[in-house]
Amino acid sequence: MTETMTSQELMHSIIQRIATGPELSKDISLEETSQGMAAILRGEIDEVQAAIFLIALRMKRETDDENKGALDAILNISQSRQAQVDQLISLADPYDGVNRNLPVAPFIPAVLAACGLPCVSHGLDAVGPKYGVTHRHVLQAAGIDVDLDLDRAASRLEDPALGWAYVDQRTFCPGLHDLTGLRQKIIKRQVLTTVEVLAKPLTARKKTHLVTGYVHKPYPAKYASLARFAGFEGCLLVRGIEGGVIPSLRQQGLIYRYDDLGAEQPVEIAPESLGIQQTFRAVPLPEADVGGKDVDEIARIKDVRDAATAAADIGMRALQGEQGPAYDALVYSCALILWHAGGSNTMESAADQVRQVLDSDLAQQRIR
Repeated sequence: MTETMTSQELMHSIIQRIATGPELSKDISLEETSQGMAAILRGEIDEVQAAIFLIALRMKRETDDENKGALDAILNISQSRQAQVDQLISLADPYDGVNRNLPVAPFIPAVLAACGLPCVSHGLDAVGPKYGVTHRHVLQAAGIDVDLDLDRAASRLEDPALGWAYVDQRTFCPGLHDLTGLRQKIIKRQVLTTVEVLAKPLTARKKTHLVTGYVHKPYPAKYASLARFAGFEGCLLVRGIEGGVIPSLRQQGLIYRYDDLGAEQPVEIAPESLGIQQTFRAVPLPEADVGGKDVDEIARIKDVRDAATAAADIGMRALQGEQGPAYDALVYSCALILWHAGGSNTMESAADQVRQVLDSDLAQQRIR
């Protein structure tokens, strides 16, 4: 944006170029995308033009630079704190939650902390396109404070007896959180859905790892590029159930990882190699929480709050060592993260370490 160009003039120029149809639409630069998104986040652009900006980028397909520009704006406007820990896992399940299984990923940070690896998860209450059960829902149902400011969250990470925290988007990036209503009207997934998981509300002194999930094949390269741009020294990308960080419990899977900002590498994984033998792909929904099936004949959640309560209950029981899909899901996902971060030499030894934590009640103590 030139010194004489206002935010409104910049947005007018951008929309003229990106919203001219499938053949004539033009890409914009990283800098222009960042400036346009920043103006939206500051509330300087009216809702109609903000929606056109997001829809037009999606319709023509965002470039790598446009994704980076949107992320750059979020990183620049967000609050952030450095926790006085050497290494930190920044855990980001899809912000729009899950709606086909009970999520136990909200309990991963407590398990990792009990294994000696500080972890922060982040998200929000509800956003499209799925409007599913989120980390906030489950942790709130478990009686945990989900409205920590960043200073208190950093203190929890630094406390050897705790070592984990949840922070909400409303706290660290209110300008982005204010767009949830607009995103509901847009309906479809857009660039914010892709990049918001790469926010950095808390970082470590030496190495911060992004851990997030994906479904579609193009996304590992896309997320790894964005993670390096954001400055995540390490990155673990899990092909997980509903795009989350927990892989299927009954079939071979694939993760991508990099360390020290290097190139991402694929790694094949198998639950059987970690002693997991499950008939379920993920933690199933109780019959009372099933609200019918979708076009793929897959059960969906009927009531988000009830499902969050059920997830909190089954997650807490897994933290007490109760065997089942929730227990196995925590073993699998936490073992992958521990191994990636160098906490164990092998995935098998990492899985053994996680089981010892779950069976000894150490993780539940972090919750209490």
